[in-house]
Amino acid sequence: MNEVLGQRALNRALLARQLLLRRESIPAAEAVERLAGMQAQSPLAPYVGLWTRLEGFDAGELSRLILERKAVRIALMRSTIHLVTARDCLALRPVIQPALEKELKGVRGRRLAGLDLREVVEAGRKILEETPLGWTELGARLAERWPDRDPEALAATVRARLALVQLPPRGVWGAGGRAVHTTAEAWLGAPISTDPSPDAMVLRSLGAFGPASVADVQSWSGVPRLCEAFERLRPRLATFRDERGAELFDLPGAPRPDADTPAPPRYLPEYDNLLLSHADRSRVIPAGHAARVSASLGRPMFLVDGCVRGTWKIVREGGRATLAVAPFASLAGADRDALAEEGARLLAFAAHGEGGHDIHFAS
Repeated sequence: MNEVLGQRALNRALLARQLLLRRESIPAAEAVERLAGMQAQSPLAPYVGLWTRLEGFDAGELSRLILERKAVRIALMRSTIHLVTARDCLALRPVIQPALEKELKGVRGRRLAGLDLREVVEAGRKILEETPLGWTELGARLAERWPDRDPEALAATVRARLALVQLPPRGVWGAGGRAVHTTAEAWLGAPISTDPSPDAMVLRSLGAFGPASVADVQSWSGVPRLCEAFERLRPRLATFRDERGAELFDLPGAPRPDADTPAPPRYLPEYDNLLLSHADRSRVIPAGHAARVSASLGRPMFLVDGCVRGTWKIVREGGRATLAVAPFASLAGADRDALAEEGARLLAFAAHGEGGHDIHFAS
């Protein structure tokens, strides 16, 4: 019978994979790959996400990776924008394609009924490789050729069928800019992989988020029907059960710390994958806070003892930067003090150069 892993054991295993039990002294590119990519809907979220995970993280290191085309922002897991290394961009995109194909169904698909979508995609490729554009501009350009079709649906087709990266200065610390796109092949000077097998992706997911169920990996990736891949990989994997009886898979040598391992407070950025990569998120989201976390997913959150306990934001006013911490429930004095210490370090990173720093806890 498989060993049963309790919620706290699963929590500590996840924190270890996500570099949240202790800060690691590794390069930013290595961290991004170990995390199997970082959610980047908010352009600067990966910077806070790496700061909270790496010892002495320098925002300039990640900016250079983006500017030097060693890391890119691209729609991948769950069809959302992720920051990944160039290598992972080229390898993961064909595996994620089934999730992206969903965008061509439903209302959008009906709007383009009877149209040769291959022609649309190739027209979009030519346009974007000549001049990187935003979605609205791309749709308008495509509508010049197909004036009786919905521009938004035309642009969405190109986005779903082509690997398109967002170009800097979008996502560069201290710079920023609007989202314009070109193909990954043109930007990286290398072809996208033609291997759609999900096996390597499943192993990467388990390394970053395991132990996990089939449903968990499907939730993280957005790719359905992964049971066959897990069965192929089963001889290479360790298996467990959670307290509800669900079968969990893991890499045999992956870290599974003792359930009593201390977990320091951590500030997470918007949409951090720690909170989005399991069908069952109870290992990091207490049942009593699940509704509030769901309603606040677009806001940065903080962890106490490895679980989500509230939200935070930095408010800039009058030359000062204030870290506003909003717990979901009252905090013990020691936890509040530890959060304040970590918050001071966060302000020193994210609000460097501001005239002064304050920390405010909502009552």
